[in-house]
Amino acid sequence: MNRGRLDQAIDAMAGRPLAVLTGAGLSTDSGIPDYRGPDSVPRSPMTYQQFVSDDLLRRRYWARNHVGWRHMHRAEPNAGHLALAALEHAGLLTGLITQNVDRLHEVAGSINVIDLHGRFDKVICLQCRRVIDRSALADRLEALNPGWPDSSADPGDVAPDADADVGDTARFVIADCEVCDGMLKPDFVYFGENVPKDRVAAAYAMVDRAEALLVAGTSLTVMSGLRFVRHAAKTGKPVVIINRGSTRGDELAAVKLEAGVSESLESLAAELPALSADDADGASESSWHIGPVIR
Repeated sequence: MNRGRLDQAIDAMAGRPLAVLTGAGLSTDSGIPDYRGPDSVPRSPMTYQQFVSDDLLRRRYWARNHVGWRHMHRAEPNAGHLALAALEHAGLLTGLITQNVDRLHEVAGSINVIDLHGRFDKVICLQCRRVIDRSALADRLEALNPGWPDSSADPGDVAPDADADVGDTARFVIADCEVCDGMLKPDFVYFGENVPKDRVAAAYAMVDRAEALLVAGTSLTVMSGLRFVRHAAKTGKPVVIINRGSTRGDELAAVKLEAGVSESLESLAAELPALSADDADGASESSWHIGPVIR
């Protein structure tokens, strides 16, 4: 890690309430590959239009998701998730906006989280809008597809939306809504869908309450995340970006730290609370424990 760059990032954020925007690069240390990192496998995520209009593609998606969901369900927060939870509990964050659907921020103990693209642990009926737990659907899918495949089998490559690399899916039986027989879809935003307006408004408000924006683990390729970077920069708030590889927001960043996301966030969580305490009341030293919050 470039210590000079880290010091610049700390200087840009110390004493300022922070909003945080995270992406798939933060969860790679939890065993969930990202979409566009330097070592990512090229992939073409399913679009909303494909999901709702093509029976074969929808069957293929649910077959692969049924395997990938179990892999993501077992994933644990890494040091980066825990560091951000520690910063929130130290009172330094206005909140956290994540483009991830894995809920690892909440598991790590973060409280004020906007799941911008939804959550992988919920399923919605596109007809009656009923929302159910993904675990309940898993039980139904297992009953409809006994032994598909052995839950202990290696799921291969798993995308951030729980799409696993599995073989022939033509025999997989999908489930419909138990209430209205409508089409079920994971309750997260697909490519080709819009983020709900109230969720976007809440995220903008979170950035507006902050005095700096920390971006961690995202290439900002899609506008749903980039717009908050542009908004922060337009309103004069310093933007700090931590990511391996270039991002669409680099030219707007006060500091770009090209380093491991988890290790960088650990360093920030170790140093920012003490500096903020100094700014607030002249205290010379503060100690913060980075670890999971037991609830």
